[in-house]
Amino acid sequence: MTQSQSKDMVVADEIRQIEEDFVNFSRLVAEESFDDSRMYLAKLVRKYRTKRPEFADKLNLTLKKGPTRSTGSSVLRRAEAPPSAEPQDIPKDADSRLSLIRIFDDRDGIAPPLLTEPLFGQLDAIVRERLQRDRLAAHGIRPTRSAILVGPPGVGKTLSARWIAAKIGKPLWVLDLTTVMSSLLGKTGNNLRLVFDHARRNEAILLLDEIDSIAKRRSDESDVGELKRLVTAILQEVDAWPDSGLLLAATNHSELIDPALWRRFDAILTFSDSDPLLVAEGIRRFMGEDFTRLGAVSELLAASMAGMSMSDVEREVMAIRRRAALEGRDPIHAVVDIALTRIEKMDRHSRQRLAIELAKSEAMSHNKITEITGVSRDTIRKYAGPSPIRGRGKRKED
Repeated sequence: MTQSQSKDMVVADEIRQIEEDFVNFSRLVAEESFDDSRMYLAKLVRKYRTKRPEFADKLNLTLKKGPTRSTGSSVLRRAEAPPSAEPQDIPKDADSRLSLIRIFDDRDGIAPPLLTEPLFGQLDAIVRERLQRDRLAAHGIRPTRSAILVGPPGVGKTLSARWIAAKIGKPLWVLDLTTVMSSLLGKTGNNLRLVFDHARRNEAILLLDEIDSIAKRRSDESDVGELKRLVTAILQEVDAWPDSGLLLAATNHSELIDPALWRRFDAILTFSDSDPLLVAEGIRRFMGEDFTRLGAVSELLAASMAGMSMSDVEREVMAIRRRAALEGRDPIHAVVDIALTRIEKMDRHSRQRLAIELAKSEAMSHNKITEITGVSRDTIRKYAGPSPIRGRGKRKED
């Protein structure tokens, strides 16, 4: 790649990012989410302060000229939404006046998360219980009121929570506990109570993100007494959560959570890295309209991405699509680049699958594939046929 091409790619990425920021900001304005619009604008000021200082100054000037509070109807209400579906006033920090929650409203539709069948079945069961709560009540049975989502980053925990909320017909409220934590722990406790009280009144679907940041083991000697009291307060809130709402929590570090918290949740949903079939399905989804053009490399791409989280799969697929669109580069080369960087992390089965797909793609000779993967030429020839000698489409036995 030439220096000019590299510069063009950087510029294209910057333009794409600005476009995405503008679309997100426009969506908040269109939804009349006044306070969230101001928060997002403040975030953009900080984001572009270094790279585009003049642009950031103009945004900041606009922010300062605007009114400091919303007027008229509720900032999150949509005209067609039922009154109980949206909060009347977003809970805010008393000092900063910033919203304590983020809201995802996917009631217009959201693609289902790519999960194993048993895990997806657990999600679907929670949805069915909420939609048929009265039927359960007639039999003296309570629906699932709370669930904790456990797994490494990028495996679909937040997306799953958004899908649950969308299927039930409500927005998802997200309380990020890493951002609400304050050096004044009493203030943190007040903010937590404010959010919980408001969520109960609105029969909300509330997600406590990064719950391990607060709900640590109470035996942890490194924590001060006030933090341990916060853990106790959260336990009480989970116990008191009503049937009318749904309380979700997410953690990347289950080992840090107080054992008493596990017992409070009605369901534990365990997420893991994607299996090969889900990775292949994710690739088809993320390729979008380019699948007819790039689909030929999908199997090789799936083999090279074995064990990756779905968010990483999406990021790599989008990078390949951008390169193919901007550079006209054969996608096979981008896929091979990804494969070469991941070989050391692959187990024997994944290496063999990758070697076979590399051979089928005719991207390199069997000798070269054996050299980089450690898979024997006999194995490769058995499953992929004879080897190409130069370029794709020309074969010759090694």
